[in-house]
Amino acid sequence: MSFVDGIVAQVLILETGLYHAYMRLAAGTDDEALHDLRINLRRLRSLLRPLRGKDGVTDLDQAAAEVGKMTTPVRDLEVLIQELRRKGLNGPANVRQDTLAASYAAIIESSTLQQFFTCLDEWPTAFRAAEQDGELRGMKKRVLNRLEKQVESLKAALSDPAHDRHQIRLRVKRTRYAADAYPDLSPISTETAAALKTLQSALGTWHDHFQWCLKAKQEPDLHPLLHRWQTEGNAALLQAEADLVRLAECLE
Repeated sequence: MSFVDGIVAQVLILETGLYHAYMRLAAGTDDEALHDLRINLRRLRSLLRPLRGKDGVTDLDQAAAEVGKMTTPVRDLEVLIQELRRKGLNGPANVRQDTLAASYAAIIESSTLQQFFTCLDEWPTAFRAAEQDGELRGMKKRVLNRLEKQVESLKAALSDPAHDRHQIRLRVKRTRYAADAYPDLSPISTETAAALKTLQSALGTWHDHFQWCLKAKQEPDLHPLLHRWQTEGNAALLQAEADLVRLAECLE
């Protein structure tokens, strides 16, 4: 299988996963449908990011970004409700459940999502046309160069004590998912990949608590959880700082 064939095959697999998650979301069969849709969306964008600038790629990536932007607050609400139920606070969770259901319906019916699926359906034809026109020559080397630059950018961020931890979280996610998208070209080792995953988890936990604390300061029924969330968030950040040092050592 050629490099281009492999990319097209991955996109088709992701397309199947995206449609499946969409149908589950529409049918209301489970509470992981939106999460799975977003994961497949993120994997698609990780695959496309090094290819941007080629016919059809930028348009599809932008359409995917719009879906991601639209669904982020809904996923945040999902996670908050799950946290409230874990804490035994079914009252505040139930209050937010109706908003969540309405948000699901808005996503399902949105023109943003439908435009994305239209763009996704049309993409393989446009990409194949670019290949036939010779526009994809040297693509493998281009992807490799971009992956290496991404790792170097992450290394620089990790070495800067003042670098914003929210931005590091995003860099870690992008580096990890890019490595997953192009495993044969990835410049990182198996050990480094594991360190990326560990740091992403710790930073994700911290980020969730950071967001919940902001909400607790604005929403009275969450205020009793503020101190606990601050304590848990600080613990997650301390763990993330240790994981950050380990990742930096792996990258060196």
